[in-house]
Amino acid sequence: MARHSSTGAAMTREETNRFYDRWHKAWAAQDICALSNLYAADCKVTSPMFGAMQGRAAVSESFKRLFKVFPDLRMKTDQLIIDGDRVAIVFSTTATHSAEFMGLPATGRKAQVSGVLVQKLDDDEVEEEQRLYDFTALLVQVGVLRAKVGH
Repeated sequence: MARHSSTGAAMTREETNRFYDRWHKAWAAQDICALSNLYAADCKVTSPMFGAMQGRAAVSESFKRLFKVFPDLRMKTDQLIIDGDRVAIVFSTTATHSAEFMGLPATGRKAQVSGVLVQKLDDDEVEEEQRLYDFTALLVQVGVLRAKVGH
């Protein structure tokens, strides 16, 4: 179970759900400070887009870059799966490519990506996170890569 910082006791399912209520509100508002503060100071995060990150400052920078490139990004949680201190967030997103990304100037193209975030909670914070989504599909949708449909 996730540990609760104020008491050292395991977080209840209700406390975990409240944590994700805060997480979803911060995402919806694109509140980088609130989002970053949900991560442990020494967290470890891996992402197809940003690689391996260590620490809250690196995670904060990834959110800044993400919301700059995709300012209208919307994330919908399709499922929230809680198993003790492990949580899987099955999500879908929509966004518009509105700033330079991987050397490509803004195209105005729309992108849709689905995936899952696998998180480990400790002390009411995200200690570890693995972001899993089809990064190649995103690159094709915004025009960084070209692809032909197979026959």
